[in-house]
Amino acid sequence: MSDALAVREVMARYVRAADRRDSDAMAALFTEDGRVEILYDKNGPEIMLGVLEGREAIAAAVRNMMAPHAPRAWSHHTTHDAIVEINGDRATLDAQFIVFSVRGEEKPVSGWPPGAQGAQGVITPIESGYYRPELKKSADGWRITRLRIHHDLPMAFAQAE
Repeated sequence: MSDALAVREVMARYVRAADRRDSDAMAALFTEDGRVEILYDKNGPEIMLGVLEGREAIAAAVRNMMAPHAPRAWSHHTTHDAIVEINGDRATLDAQFIVFSVRGEEKPVSGWPPGAQGAQGVITPIESGYYRPELKKSADGWRITRLRIHHDLPMAFAQAE
């Protein structure tokens, strides 16, 4: 597999780990001292929303900060138009992303109504922006050293009580 394809695969594994809320799979994509920076940068200077430092902090965030999916619900993180640059054992990737919320309808006890056909539910885009990871190649393959997540929409966070 070419290095460019291997770097794209790291991003593909990242979005699947996020969708599955798989903290172990997510942490394995980062170097031990990997870093995630979450930013909002539209119509002004970058606003740092949060930083995660180290594989353990990244895994803990997936376990504790990402809401579990409701019954018949899922998320799909998709990436588009990846630009990969390789420089020896270092690489960067710049990809657009959209996160979709998928919510399936519950089948009524009496069955689907007459005329119903196909998928039953709603798919809604809920986030968009850019993933900009920096990666390093080692004997274990490509790992993310730093991931900057640039959100297109402002973010609200629950207030601690």
